[in-house]
Amino acid sequence: MKFRVERDVLTEAVSWAARSLSPRPPVPVLSGLLLRAHDGVVSLSSFDYETSARLEIPAEISAEGTILVSGRLLADICRSLPAAPVDVETDGSKVTLTCRRSSFHLATMPEAEYPPLPELPNITGAVSGDAFAKGVSQVIIAASKDDTLPILTGVRMEFENGLITLLATDRYRLALREIVWKPGSPSVSTSALVKAKTLNEVAKTLGGSGELNIALAEDDSRLIGFESGGRTTTSLLVDGDYPKIRSLFPDSTPIHAIVATQDLVEAVRRVSLVAERNTPVRLAFSEGLVVLDAGTGEDAQASEELEAQLTGEDITVAFNPHYLVEGLGVIETPFVRFSFTSAPKPAMITAQKEQEGDDESDYRYLVMPVRLPN
Repeated sequence: MKFRVERDVLTEAVSWAARSLSPRPPVPVLSGLLLRAHDGVVSLSSFDYETSARLEIPAEISAEGTILVSGRLLADICRSLPAAPVDVETDGSKVTLTCRRSSFHLATMPEAEYPPLPELPNITGAVSGDAFAKGVSQVIIAASKDDTLPILTGVRMEFENGLITLLATDRYRLALREIVWKPGSPSVSTSALVKAKTLNEVAKTLGGSGELNIALAEDDSRLIGFESGGRTTTSLLVDGDYPKIRSLFPDSTPIHAIVATQDLVEAVRRVSLVAERNTPVRLAFSEGLVVLDAGTGEDAQASEELEAQLTGEDITVAFNPHYLVEGLGVIETPFVRFSFTSAPKPAMITAQKEQEGDDESDYRYLVMPVRLPN
């Protein structure tokens, strides 16, 4: 095999494909990237039995062929090369990369032992990449990072007609985001549970390429695929029944408070500096005002007042400051609305463009309060 390609094109392609490589592959060949030169392009593939990635880049091909080479090492080498065309050529069991006066010789792996990559299922529909990336960033904050509960490390994707609903929870907070999409069939009604980490990678690396195709397997392979800008990723779905968390969002909330989003984020960060680990920040809402405070007794204490528009009776609640800041941090509107049924019940946080009027219901973040002593 022999080909020439621009250094920036090769570096970006190798870095993207190598993202899917496991740091502890189940078999040694899965630490490799499969490069195949053919028909004026070089295809790059990675696979770890759970997720796969593949793409093609244009190249000047002198000799077609296939090699398997250490993906992480190749990515590190490509990033270090000068900005000039790169020549890649095999010599027996070695592959040589030459760029100006730099030359690297790498051992190849036996490509015959590399497992076949899963095929992308039929396209189920398409969604705006930007909208999808934003939606994923808003819900993955609530996904669990505890691998002992693998179901909760996933994001549930519900496909119903022209709407995708993303749901995530770690038992202490829930996030829900609705995104408009274009289904291939108007009667699509299905769901998939995808690892939050995988979905985050898809959103970051494919979300900016325009329209994102979503492909769900119709057989028992439990596979989902994403395709955009000539790049394809597939992933096995998470096994198990996701808890029915939709019903936890309240139907009616008699108490509402509207606060300036950025002012509140900064205030929570400030007062939480004195909060010991796992101790909450308290928010006391009254007409025209919210008072934030943290710290108790003889320890350090802090408080801050902000303007707030309250509908309903006065209410005092306490939250884990980390959960509160994460939920507020993904809301891009000038104002945020807190909706309460009562102080001990979960509070719902939604986006609000104006200080008056309704909230934006396409994103909802439900956070459990910390019980205050009587």
